Amino acid sequence: MPTTTTLRFHIEEPVRALGVRGAFAVLTDLDNRRPSTTLESWRRDLVTHLREELTDGCIEHDPVLAGFRTLHDAIGRSNRRFPASAESLVALFLRKGIVPAINPLVDLYNGVSLTTRLSLGAHDLSRVDGAITLRLTTGHERFVPLGASAPEPVGAGEYAYVDDTGEILCRLEHRQCERTKVTADTTGCFYILQGNAATSRAMLEAALDQLVTLTHRHCGGRLEESWIIA
Repeated sequence: MPTTTTLRFHIEEPVRALGVRGAFAVLTDLDNRRPSTTLESWRRDLVTHLREELTDGCIEHDPVLAGFRTLHDAIGRSNRRFPASAESLVALFLRKGIVPAINPLVDLYNGVSLTTRLSLGAHDLSRVDGAITLRLTTGHERFVPLGASAPEPVGAGEYAYVDDTGEILCRLEHRQCERTKVTADTTGCFYILQGNAATSRAMLEAALDQLVTLTHRHCGGRLEESWIIA
C-alpha cells in the first residue's frame, strides 16, 4: 500500500537573511535497490558532459560556488575547512574524473549537484524525528558526521538542519549526519537542494524538477510535497 507522510519543514528568518536559498522535497514509495542499466547509461553520459564542462579554474569562477564561500565568510567559517559539498564534488571530479557510485538516490543527487553546483543531499524519512528546521546553531546541538561514530563539536552561529531531537542532520551545506543517510532500505527521503544569493528561483525550480524526474525514472516513488525558498 502506498505510504504518505507530512513532514514539517521551516527555515528561520536569520538564515534567510544570510542569503541561504533552496528547494526541498519529500518523496515516498521509493525503490533504492532497483538495478538499472539506464542508471549506468545516465552516469556515463554525465561523465562525458562533465569532462567538457568542468575545466581548470571553474571552481574559482563559478558564481554559485562563490556564493557558498560568501555565506561561510558571513558566519566566520573557513571555506577550506568547510567547503560546500558541491565544491568538494567538483574538486574530486577535476582530480580523478569520477562521479562516486554509492546508491541510486545518492548518485542522482550528486549528478544534479555537479551540473548545477547547488549543494544537494537526502535524508531517510524513517530516521528523521519530528520537524526539520533550518536555523542558526546555539553550540549545544549534537552532530555525528557521515561515516563517523562519535559526535564532533559545532559552534554557535552556523546554519544547520536540525530535527526535534536537537541533532544536526546537515551542517551548513558541508556534511550531513550519519543517522539519516539514505541506504538501500530507504523508501522515503527528504531532498535538500541548497543555494545562495547567486541562485534564482528559476534555477532552483529547474534543478528540483530535474532531480524529481530522475528519481521517478530510476527509483520510482511519489512526490508528496515540495518547497521553494528564494
